[in-house]
Order: sequence, then C-alpha cells, then structure tokens
Amino acid sequence: MYLSKILYKGGTNFPGKVALKFDKNILGKLAKNYSVILITGTNGKTTTTNMIYTILKNNGENVITNHTGANMYTGIISCFIKNYKFGDKTQNKYAVIEVDEANVKYITEYIKPKIITITNLFRDQLDRYGEVYTTLEKILEGVKKTPNSTLILNGDESLLGKLDLENKILYYGFKTPIDTKNELSLNADAKFCKVCKHPYNYNFITYNHLGDFYCESCGYKRPELDFFINQIISLTSGGSIVKINNKEYLINQSGTYNIYNALCSFSTSKALKISDSVIYNSLRNLNCSFGRQEVVKINNKDIKIILVKNPAGFDEALNSINLDDKNKSLALLLNDNSADGKDVSWIWDVNFENLNSVKIDNIMVSGIRLYDMGVRLKVAGFSKEIFSVCDNYDCLLNHIENCNGSMIYMLATYTAMTSFRKFLNNKGYIKKLW
Repeated sequence: MYLSKILYKGGTNFPGKVALKFDKNILGKLAKNYSVILITGTNGKTTTTNMIYTILKNNGENVITNHTGANMYTGIISCFIKNYKFGDKTQNKYAVIEVDEANVKYITEYIKPKIITITNLFRDQLDRYGEVYTTLEKILEGVKKTPNSTLILNGDESLLGKLDLENKILYYGFKTPIDTKNELSLNADAKFCKVCKHPYNYNFITYNHLGDFYCESCGYKRPELDFFINQIISLTSGGSIVKINNKEYLINQSGTYNIYNALCSFSTSKALKISDSVIYNSLRNLNCSFGRQEVVKINNKDIKIILVKNPAGFDEALNSINLDDKNKSLALLLNDNSADGKDVSWIWDVNFENLNSVKIDNIMVSGIRLYDMGVRLKVAGFSKEIFSVCDNYDCLLNHIENCNGSMIYMLATYTAMTSFRKFLNNKGYIKKLW
C-alpha cells in the first residue's frame, strides 16, 4: 500500500488488482470477521458512508471504511488489505463500504452484508449505466445474492418500492414538504409508474423525482416510512436543522441532498441500535469528506469543493449555493474521462439559469471540456464580463487568488476534482491527498 501511494499518488485500486492475481477469493477471506454495511445508489454514497462511519466510530466501534470513494471491486479489496492485521482476533468489527452500483454483484458474491442501503437512482454516466431502470437492475442483481441482508431504502425514490425481494426492508423519506412544488420538471427522471407506466402525481416533491409520489391509475404509492423528516426548522448555506422521527438534529452540511444523506445515516444507525445522542453529536460535528463540500484555504480565500456528476446532483448543489446570500464566485471544472462519463450533454439539463438572481462576482471555467461549459453558461445568460477561461490549473489558481470576495464554490466532475486536489497538494494547499 505504501509503495502504491508513492508511485501512483494514491494507488487506491492497485493493491486490490495485485491481490486478485494471487487469490480470486481474497475479498471473502479479508472481510470474514466484519459486519459489513454497503452503501450504493447514484448520489450521496461517499457523504453517507462518511456519516455512518463517523457515527459508528463515535459510538466506540472498531470500524473501517473506503473513505476516498474508491468504490470499485479492486478498490474495496484494497480497503480491506490496508486494514488487515495478521493474528487479529478482534470481535464486533464493522466495515462501512461505499460501492459503485454496477459493482454490487461482485461484492455480494463474497460478502453477505448486514445492511445494504440504496440512496437514490438518477441518470448518471449514460455510457456506463444506461437509464435509471438499468441501474436498478444492476443493483438488484447483487442484492438477490444476499437475501438475509437488511435493506434500508429511500422511500421517496419511486423505483425502490414494490421490489420482489426476500430481504427485510426499512424505508426512510420526507413527511413534510420543503416548498410548494408538486409537479415534475421537464428533465426529471423516473416520471412514469413502475407498475402501469401512468405519469406519477405528487403530494410534494423534494428534488428531481424524489418525494411523496402516487399513481392515480393503479394505486401504487410511496411505501410507509420507518424513518422520516417531519419538520424542517431551518435550511441555510451552513447546514440544516430538522426533526427526524420527532427529534431535532443539526446537520452541518448544506442542501436538501445532505438532509437525505443524514436521514439515511440516521436510519442505518438506528437499525444498528446506536443511541440518539451519538447520532446527534456526530451529525452536528461532521468533517466534510473527500471533495464533498470540502473547504480548502488558498491565501484569504475559502474554496468549497463540490463533486457534481449529473443534472440532479448539480441542481441541488446550485440550490445550496443559492442559500448563500453573500457575494461569491464560481469555478466550474468539466472533464469527460471514463470515470466522469464520456457524454457531457447532461450539462444542458442543469438549471444554471437558477443562478442568475444571486450575486456572482466571477465565473472561472476549466477542465477538458471547459468550452462546452462556457457555452452552456453563456446560453444561461451570464455576462461575459465576469468570465475567465482557464486552460490549465496554474491559470485557474491565479484567477482564484485574484477574484473578488473570499468565497469560491468549485463544482467539478470526478477526475477534475481529483486532479485539481493533486495540484493543490503539490502546491502545499492540501496536506492529505487521500
């Protein structure tokens, strides 16, 4: 592991690839003494994994996780290798593992998790997954291999109801609206009933296609919720105060999507019989995970790095930025490497127009597809006077250092985020790369 970090500036998959050459059953052997919690779904995997890991750690449990988001088969093997100790006979060990949707079936071939949680299903990397229905089938292929695992599912996700599975299922979701919205936007996913294909109706929508849905044609509706948000007390750029199952919690990460992540973490923790006080203190004191609202100091500037990878997540990131009523700048980094998805046409489904009413001092665009992003923002109506086109990271850093104001929101696709963090690590702004 040490050598791979030196040679590969991280090497989160390399040890797993090597181990598989020696033993194709290595994962089952390494994970044998762990109670495993798997977290999958389109958005929120890394943040939710970090939340559950933090709660278990604060409860005094012996727990490991793949904290960098290395969620492919070989990356997960690498996580267990990193934490392996010869002769270790520790009991009651937990592994909180984020797993890519298409890789669930490989993991459950060798591991029978205590809990599997699915956060949501949105269009993402269409060249890899296809539409959301295909993504669901990929996940269920893995779930069916482990019928004794408890499933903790987002009940507001219409694709996750009426599943033909043997597993025990617990649902979480919102019992209160965020606003008055109850009609799907043109670009929303999963608009049609999974049973009869009739368009859904909603008592309210939280974001994209998530919410209190029902089909007036066949009667399919949101399942009964075991864990729920029943009041939103405040929603600000610094975080949220909500009631979960009638008790008040402070979530120190902003946005509706982070309320969902916290609710999923709460639900998983309650299934593991963790006390409310431990959950409360963990959620209010969370450290932001790798590139997920992580704040980096560059001279007198605060750079908040937010991973974006699909329209649903990008829109929610923009909504969280809208909660900040101070002057701010944006840096938008768009790549089209295989880990990002080769097709970047999805940026046209992002509601950038929603930002026109807030105070934006500077906009910097960078990454492999910077001109695609620039054109999209021009069409959204932003003035060319506030634009900077940065075709390399030194140029981007220079503009960050010289832009107005002290707050810059950086929205970046996966490989753009990781490569810029490496750049900042080389410059001394980030001490810990992985």
